[in-house]
Amino acid sequence: MKDFEGTFVVAVTPFNKMGELDVEALKENIDFYVENGVHGIVVTGSTGEFAALSDEETKKIHETAVEHVNGRVPLIAGTAACSTKKVIETTSYAKDIGIDGALVVPPFYSKIDDEEIFRHYENISTSVDMPIMLYNNPFTSKIDIKPELISKISEIDNIKYVKESSGDIMRIWKILELTKGKMTVFCGADNLALESFFVGAKGWICVAANIFPRETSLLYELANFEKDYKSALKHYQALLPLYNYLEDTGKFTHIAKYGLELRSMKAGLPREPFLPLSEDHKEKVEEIIKKIQKMN
Repeated sequence: MKDFEGTFVVAVTPFNKMGELDVEALKENIDFYVENGVHGIVVTGSTGEFAALSDEETKKIHETAVEHVNGRVPLIAGTAACSTKKVIETTSYAKDIGIDGALVVPPFYSKIDDEEIFRHYENISTSVDMPIMLYNNPFTSKIDIKPELISKISEIDNIKYVKESSGDIMRIWKILELTKGKMTVFCGADNLALESFFVGAKGWICVAANIFPRETSLLYELANFEKDYKSALKHYQALLPLYNYLEDTGKFTHIAKYGLELRSMKAGLPREPFLPLSEDHKEKVEEIIKKIQKMN
């Protein structure tokens, strides 16, 4: 099993002008990410619009990603659903075709308690022998998996990673302390990346890496490999306007797709109910991206 560490781009799902899956664009984007130094790729995550995809589209994305990544970097698939049975089916298929790990947010919309959350992940783990990354995103899923429960879940085989997106930086060291190092924490908020690295995060599921894969990977390397904190801070501050705009607007998919288009890549529009970015948002994204490009 591959160890997961570093900046993992949470890839957008490109659509063509008819709103259909654009497989060739997905391949081109994968090359763009890998050639610019990402440490891993996540497909069919939140930014990849997993909830708006059909089962057939999800499988096609997974198959295409496995074939085109071709082992160049670790590949994780978002396999979340509202039922445990559906998660197991999707995760099993992902494993069978060669995906390295699964990112699983708890059942969204469902109001489940801690014991039900625990059983959900336990059942997935006992059914599918592959690395599973727990995804705590209370703002979207409406379920907050507290550090104490994460510690209990860390005792389950295969669940040794967590993407922490609560926005509470204190959660990271609490998770590390309670799990006694059994759980590797990934930052799930772009504008808390450097702070997360400083308190022990070993990875980053990154939206901005769609637009700036090289720069976001460099931030991780400066902080975690080179321990050059002065350079890491300077680099972080240069990119922070984009990170803040992503988090403040919540338009992760919209901005990632528009930013990719500005970088001469293909992404298309987000799928409804998402609407295209307003002209005001577009102008702001263009302004931020141009400033970052001038600094490089």
